[in-house]
Amino acid sequence: MRAVSTLAGLAAAAPLVASASIRTRSAGSDLPIINTTLGHVQGTYSPFRGGDTAVVYKGIPFAAAPTGENRWKAPQPAQAWNGVLNATEFGPQCAQSYSSAGIFSSGKESTSEDCLYLNIWTPNYNDTSDLASKNLPVYFWIYGGRFEGGSGDVLTYDGTGLAAKDIIVVTINYRLGPFGFLAHPELSAESGHNSSGNYGILDQQAALRWVHENIANFGGNASQITVGGQSAGSASALDSMWSPLNEGLVAGVIAESGARGPHDPMTGSAATSHRTKAAAEAQGVEFLQELNVSTVAELRTQVSMETLLEYDSLSDTTFDHTQFANLSAFFMDPPMWRPNIDGYVLPHDYTQSLALNAHADVPILTGNNKDESGAATSPGLTVATYQELYREAFLNFSQDFFTLYPGDTTAQANNNSNELYHDMSRIGTWQWALDWAAGGAQSPVYTYYFTRYPAENRDDGAYHGSELWYTFNNIPYSDYSNVTWYPYDYTVEEYMSNYWANFIRTGNPNGDGLPEWSPSTETKQTMWLGDSWGAGPISASEERIEFIESWFATMPEW
Repeated sequence: MRAVSTLAGLAAAAPLVASASIRTRSAGSDLPIINTTLGHVQGTYSPFRGGDTAVVYKGIPFAAAPTGENRWKAPQPAQAWNGVLNATEFGPQCAQSYSSAGIFSSGKESTSEDCLYLNIWTPNYNDTSDLASKNLPVYFWIYGGRFEGGSGDVLTYDGTGLAAKDIIVVTINYRLGPFGFLAHPELSAESGHNSSGNYGILDQQAALRWVHENIANFGGNASQITVGGQSAGSASALDSMWSPLNEGLVAGVIAESGARGPHDPMTGSAATSHRTKAAAEAQGVEFLQELNVSTVAELRTQVSMETLLEYDSLSDTTFDHTQFANLSAFFMDPPMWRPNIDGYVLPHDYTQSLALNAHADVPILTGNNKDESGAATSPGLTVATYQELYREAFLNFSQDFFTLYPGDTTAQANNNSNELYHDMSRIGTWQWALDWAAGGAQSPVYTYYFTRYPAENRDDGAYHGSELWYTFNNIPYSDYSNVTWYPYDYTVEEYMSNYWANFIRTGNPNGDGLPEWSPSTETKQTMWLGDSWGAGPISASEERIEFIESWFATMPEW
């Protein structure tokens, strides 16, 4: 009997399309054979943490190849297979203009449009006679990369370290760039929902539904799936609870470099921003004209993957005709290819969703790193450039800004430039937590500010993504295995991974004797993590908080 995905929006009678690279089982393996709705799978031992800590199942197809007629369609059901899938190799990375191997060491360096595969890490159970009775919590991880790069096989996201803490880890692939986020009136008309452009998000939802339907057979608890991600993955994790198509599937959300207020300009600068449906469709019409094709049918059949990848890294024009237009070093434009408010996958924008409580009311863990979102260890400003940049950014607020953030010397200018972005980061996420509660949500929001400079590249500070080594509990086998980590890094790793594991288990990061972490909806503070541990201020002064809040209030919704 063939298994058909129940993802909302897929017709049950849709034809099954064969998935590529089905591999037969190697003889003599002593690992359990797991039954799924599509067929049997058998994994292999993870090579990390002694080689017997975890079992990994790689390259399991969760949807048909989104190629040919399936280009720019909601993910279609994968075809069931006979025999046992030898799940020991990652599937190809989704088509992108660079392989994730160019940024991180990873398991696969090939890219393809046929890429809708997922990977599962479980503890190496002593007793496999009744896996369904294990009932372990599940961490469903979505990678970042501006919606134009990244992959579920990146070594940074290896699940062995969390599996050692009795967490099941799932990583997935989803369509990127124009393959995942092209909107067009023709596509909206054919969809049956008058929507288009959110195919990458629909891929994530198809994978999540597959996990919900199958994870008990791997020892997981389908009712305790926490969706996590970083950067564009953070935006995606938040989208998982914004979207009604995921109703009942998400128990909690971890958004790293995450939720910030809708009027915070950094929201407009990041993948967490959204396009309107009208803007996305208009850009799609221009895109077809640029490619000299008249219809979506021609785009599906006549334009190669390589040609489409020439447009993989487009940026939007969010800050054109604003005071931030010339401040790209601090407020860069967001990626062009990103989700849009289509009325179906995403019915509401941030402000509406928060105000209407139109989202899954689940616990949230979200925060930011010290040296990202405009901050840097060496901003490289002079007194003159500091005055020029921030006079232009703050306009009528500039006098108050320079009173609160003076830059009379080079050292002061560089320090206070960073202090501005640190304040915006902490205040923006704290405001998001308040909006969450004000809209009627009852679940807690735990916010953080991560400050540790990882040993592998200390000159970059606590850069974008630097927390991942610690939260995944994997620095002993990190991408930078030739670097000597400091003893304190292992302390940070233990604290961070325990906070994350606790949240995945219960929706609350506290426990294991860790410093107390209170929800940000209860206090004007955030949790400082890394070089110190405990509740800390969101700014050095109340005057700065009031200034940032007043300035944000004049901003449009990004």
